Amino acid sequence: MLNKKLVLLFMVFIFLLSANLAFAACSNQTQTDGTVKLCNPLTGKATSEGIPVLLGKIISSILGVVGSLALVMFIYGGVTWMLSSGNQEQVTKGKNILIWATIGIVIIFTSYALVKFVLTTVTGA
Repeated sequence: MLNKKLVLLFMVFIFLLSANLAFAACSNQTQTDGTVKLCNPLTGKATSEGIPVLLGKIISSILGVVGSLALVMFIYGGVTWMLSSGNQEQVTKGKNILIWATIGIVIIFTSYALVKFVLTTVTGA
């Protein structure tokens, strides 16, 4: 039962991630000097952004999903702590969830900053 849920969750995650990668088809453009500018199959645009930009978009999307999961963990930890009714085990569990969620948020923000820095350095934009 657990394996089926994990497979379903993985499929939904891939489906949502692939929505950012679907591009509309573009037509080849003829320049004024007679040359033809072909569409980039990776981006679906006539201007070439390249693989680093595509990977950056994928990584940014993944970091957004992971950041949302960290927010859910903050809420879960807070609810666990608030509903502990004085039970010391539940209080400790809630505190640990909040501590690890905070560490996760710091890692997510740091990795996002590094990805943003590398992409601006590589693309020059």
